[in-house]
Amino acid sequence: MKEIIKQRFLDHLQVANAVMNSDILAQIERIAVEVKKALANGKKVLFCGNGGSAADSQHLAAEFVGRFQKERAGLPAIALTVDTSILTAVGNDYGYDKVFVRQVQALARPGDVLVGISTSGNSANVVEAVELAKSMGVFCVGMTAEGGGKMKLLCDECIAVPAKVTARAQEMHILIGHILCELVDGE
Repeated sequence: MKEIIKQRFLDHLQVANAVMNSDILAQIERIAVEVKKALANGKKVLFCGNGGSAADSQHLAAEFVGRFQKERAGLPAIALTVDTSILTAVGNDYGYDKVFVRQVQALARPGDVLVGISTSGNSANVVEAVELAKSMGVFCVGMTAEGGGKMKLLCDECIAVPAKVTARAQEMHILIGHILCELVDGE
């Protein structure tokens, strides 16, 4: 067991080092600028993802609405993953691929930011949400694993974490999300 534990920490550090030596740091900065601009203009941030990425969406939206590390007014952010009545009604009536796109249609406005999280970059419901949001004038951010999938071509900024293992990519997604929260909060 100890060897597995040690190896997972080493795997995590290897991915973190790869991120540190990539354009991802500059991407995070560019995304923070766009989020700050949107919020300063009275806009909001929408998050979506499936499974662990749904949990990350909720986590990051909570950091915006609640607080991250310092006291401040709540920031407008919505996780499109939390309303079970919407998810089940839309899933039942239109299909699961539409659970986020219908919410983007209803809630997103030009100048908002959408953060779609999908390790494959190919989750149909996230991809459809990004496609619609982009056509509506929403700044689209993707967080994926290595390669970026379809989202790499669709998003204004797609952070494709250089990891083939989903768990390692998700660990970086939450770290990147926390850094983004800190940058949005300001020094």
